[in-house]
Parts: sequence; C-alpha cells; structure tokens
Amino acid sequence: MENWVELSTLEYKEVWDRIYDDFNFEPSISNFPSFDVPKPFITYDVSSYINWSGDIDTFNEMYSDLEDKSLLVFQELTQKNEYMYALDWQHPGYWINPRLEFSKSEFDEWTVPIFPNGDYYFFIHKNFEWGLLGHPWERTLTVFGKELIKGFEKHQPRMFQKILRQG
Repeated sequence: MENWVELSTLEYKEVWDRIYDDFNFEPSISNFPSFDVPKPFITYDVSSYINWSGDIDTFNEMYSDLEDKSLLVFQELTQKNEYMYALDWQHPGYWINPRLEFSKSEFDEWTVPIFPNGDYYFFIHKNFEWGLLGHPWERTLTVFGKELIKGFEKHQPRMFQKILRQG
C-alpha cells in the first residue's frame, strides 16, 4: 500500500463539487467564513502562528505538535486500511491513510500541509462525516464532526487555544 495517492480527474471533480455544494464553499480573501460546515464544529484562530516572528524552534515544535496530534486523531477515527481525503485547493488532491508513512516535502511539510499558510488545505473523511479545514486568509482551522472534535479535545494541539466560533 502507498500513501499520497493522487485523485483521478473524476474523483477530484466529484470531491470538489461536493465541497462547493455541501459546504457552500466560496473562496475569498476577505469574506469569512468561506464555507459552512455541518454542526457541531469549532473554528480555531491560528493567526498568531502565520508570519511567525518568534523563535523558530518554538514554531517548529508547535507545527510538529499540530501534525502529530492531527495524525493521531485521524488514526483513531479510521480503520486500518481506510483512506481519507487530503485536499489543496486548485492543486492535486490525494487519498491518504493515516497509518502509512507521511513523507515530507523539501519544506519539511506533508504533501498537503496541515497548517493553512498559503492555501485552503482540507483533510476530510471519505464519507464527509468529519474534517479539518484550513483557511489561509481567515487564518483559521475548522474542525467539524462530533468524533473529530472529541479526538482533538483528547489530543489537543497547542495551536488550538483561541476559539473564533463554534456551532
């Protein structure tokens, strides 16, 4: 088995059509939020970590903590051979299995980063039961779905300190 399996053209179109329809996705650099997720959800403000000006080692620790805890929660909510979506708006999308190796790019990030530092990055259950949606201009991470929220309450990333909104 391999990880970061690129979506076919049909899969890519179907998943983004569903995001546009189900989440009323309207990408914007100024009108927020750009999507409506089902309840329950929590939107965390991660703006203090965008354009970080503090100690780089501290930022790297916070970023690794976000990756590690997200991966742990994804593993707890998926079966051994189950894949989920990893999506980067207007770029290739992927099937990922949280239990397989998560290779990193030359920038020491996953193929689709978890932290929204330049684009919309979405990690969504294959049946859209839950997801983690990153908004680069609102500078937020939105967690939706009861199970995913519970998982992040159990394994809370250090970046998840400031709640912007919830429903």
